[in-house]
Amino acid sequence: MKIALVYSSVTGNTKDVIYILKGLLQFHKMEVTAVQVGDFPLAKLAKYDAIVIGTYTWGNGEIPHEMWPLYKAFETQDVKNIITGVVGTGDRFYPHFCGAVDEFRDMLFVHTVLAATLKIELTPQLQDLRQCQKFAESLMGKLLKSH
Repeated sequence: MKIALVYSSVTGNTKDVIYILKGLLQFHKMEVTAVQVGDFPLAKLAKYDAIVIGTYTWGNGEIPHEMWPLYKAFETQDVKNIITGVVGTGDRFYPHFCGAVDEFRDMLFVHTVLAATLKIELTPQLQDLRQCQKFAESLMGKLLKSH
């Protein structure tokens, strides 16, 4: 089964989470590709069994501009059978902590089979690894159940 981890990261925190998840999913013998959103072929969403979106949050809880084409692709393509998840990093200092995760979650819930969401404060820490494991297990559970 093919899984894409599509992300955008400014500080490297979201990229770190994506690569933690990549290792956890590869442990399950999945074909996992991690790719920056600008390099991801949006027209080929349906060729993946699962897609995990990794995003930081911009401004006051907004989706970063480079993530909007991916967001729109999920809204306009036939993706109802794709298992999805969304992860993000953010700072609780801001009023809408990881708001981009919430925006993607709401849209993915409508258009795909949403398996899990995960929000991490700033840089992933040792205590966040358990949450990453739970995220990967939830994604794998939905993926295996669907095939």
